[in-house]
Amino acid sequence: MLLGQDRRQTREVFFRAWQRHRENMPLEGVESLIVAVALRHPEYHALLESPVRTEDRDYFPESGQTNPFLHMGMHIAIEEQLALDQPNGIRAQYQRLCARLADEHAVQHHIMECLGEWLWRAGHEDTPPSETVYLNCIARLAGRRAEI
Repeated sequence: MLLGQDRRQTREVFFRAWQRHRENMPLEGVESLIVAVALRHPEYHALLESPVRTEDRDYFPESGQTNPFLHMGMHIAIEEQLALDQPNGIRAQYQRLCARLADEHAVQHHIMECLGEWLWRAGHEDTPPSETVYLNCIARLAGRRAEI
């Protein structure tokens, strides 16, 4: 998912998608997915409607702040992974976890923890992300080892 070249451009895609949704304008490309994710997060609606106040805002995890754009972006990444079944087998792991938890949004939040760990680990170890590590993390959530 390429939303923009930098933080401001990426956030502008979110703001534009939300504005088009609010004005009942047709959505293009990834905008439909952005709006679908935003609709599941009413706590972010006000910031999406206030681009001037939030386009350059920093969010500091050490202060207990969640970056709403990163959070929604991770939902979008997971949705795209599921649509493509990439990494191979993620859709089956997702379905197993959904059967266990019965709340797709909560399932994505659990997978998000694996996604964050997966990306952090690859960056920390300066290695390409290991699909096996990611799928095994999700499989542990579902109570099974990944079948890869």
